[in-house]
Amino acid sequence: MELPTPGAAPHVLVVDDDPSIRQMLVDFLGDYDYKVSAVATSAEMTEVLTRTAIDLLVLDVRLPDEDGIQIARRLREQSDLAIIVITGRRDEADRVMALELGADDYLTKPFSPRELLARVRALLRRTKMHADGARREAGTRAYRFAGWELNVGLRRLSSPQGDVVSLSNGEYNLLTAFLGAPQRVLTRAQLLELSRLHDDEVYDRSIDVQVGRLRRKLEPEGQPPMIRTERGAGYTFLPKVEILR
Repeated sequence: MELPTPGAAPHVLVVDDDPSIRQMLVDFLGDYDYKVSAVATSAEMTEVLTRTAIDLLVLDVRLPDEDGIQIARRLREQSDLAIIVITGRRDEADRVMALELGADDYLTKPFSPRELLARVRALLRRTKMHADGARREAGTRAYRFAGWELNVGLRRLSSPQGDVVSLSNGEYNLLTAFLGAPQRVLTRAQLLELSRLHDDEVYDRSIDVQVGRLRRKLEPEGQPPMIRTERGAGYTFLPKVEILR
């Protein structure tokens, strides 16, 4: 499904079968100048997404016609639409599954509308930064650093020996964040925003985990470090970077 292009005013689509929650979010977010649409089913959501540009989706896990986590996975395969999942389930496994299958954030019922507003604002800000980075990246053919090359169009990383090194989506986004700001200290918050990793309180160490994985691929045993930990600050990507256009 190809989604329409969002406009300047943020448009939020709420998908929840509870009419009281739908009305509460329409009224509350509307008071903060968001355009808000609300539907009760997956089928109605698909109809809205087909004909209307949506900036962010607030998606309940339990819908009468389709599981919300599966909807998030399907939408993530088709687009970069920002998705916040809401649910009455408190099981951490559900949260992990929702995030791994494509949601950008997760909120447990009952929740404060102000907390949802804060998450909407943060996610839209992060999405804008990601889009701005993608536009800059569109003019870049490849990055070269320390004998390595990252082909942006193919999303392919080649070692100095010519071997192709596989990258997960999170590792690729993290590496491009580093390559866009080499030899500069980037805080965890900046890396979270630039790489679109999940930044709620349960995953506050997700950057450290991703950096560790990336290090193992870029810094084989005995090789000099490429990513330096700045204690209490963040990380610095050490090599000089050449941009090929």
